[in-house]
Amino acid sequence: MEISLKNQVAIVTGASSGIGSGIAKSLAAAGAAVIVNHSSEHSTDEANEVLKEITDAGGNGITYQCDVSSEEQVVRMFQDVISQFGTVDILINNAGVQKDAKFTEMTLDQWNTVININLTGQFLCAREAIKEFLRRGIDPSRSVACGKIIHISSVHEVIPWAGHANYAASKGAIRMLMQTLAQEYGADKIRVNSICPGAIQTPINKDAWSTPEALNSLMKLVPYNRIGKPEDIGNLAVFLASDFADYISGASIFVDGAMTTFESFSTGG
Repeated sequence: MEISLKNQVAIVTGASSGIGSGIAKSLAAAGAAVIVNHSSEHSTDEANEVLKEITDAGGNGITYQCDVSSEEQVVRMFQDVISQFGTVDILINNAGVQKDAKFTEMTLDQWNTVININLTGQFLCAREAIKEFLRRGIDPSRSVACGKIIHISSVHEVIPWAGHANYAASKGAIRMLMQTLAQEYGADKIRVNSICPGAIQTPINKDAWSTPEALNSLMKLVPYNRIGKPEDIGNLAVFLASDFADYISGASIFVDGAMTTFESFSTGG
């Protein structure tokens, strides 16, 4: 089965590193023109490196700096992308952060920063994407769907996580946002799903895998006994963005090496 996203345009938020960069490269390899979104000047070099890998491999795309928690910047990003590429077919809502603290010590700024980027950012981008999907309508030369949105959630939309209340709350809310959009716009042939990664080898969780001791401890949570790679998420994103997945909408799909089976209970708990 060869999946082609040729003639389609994809915005990938938070694509300068980690899971986002893996998804951007996978979409580009499948033929999509990819907008490598990054949040600030500090991530410009990383975003340019991701784009270089894409273009060196024969792909097409641009980088675009935009803080997804800013309504003004998100609206401008979609306007600029549509002006340059004609439309948007695929949105990967990936941008996210962690600001960890014990609950009684968590500041309002830590709470708001995570909610504003992880949840409000996904709302703003999804809203602008759906507006464009409805404006354009279905173009069978591009896809049988009117548009595709893939939210990047986490196993922590179902697994509580002490010390990370803001992060877990944002991911739980993403599940309801995704399902509500799938319900509200299903009749318009807009497909909305979530990918829920488990332990993926990225900079955001480097402390959990960067030493043999840390990795061994992490594997106690993963029955499949390996850490995930960004391309594991990218491969699924390509499938969900393709017409092969046309009857999949409103789904949270876990890519976690069976972490959500709670391995600690494999010997009786």
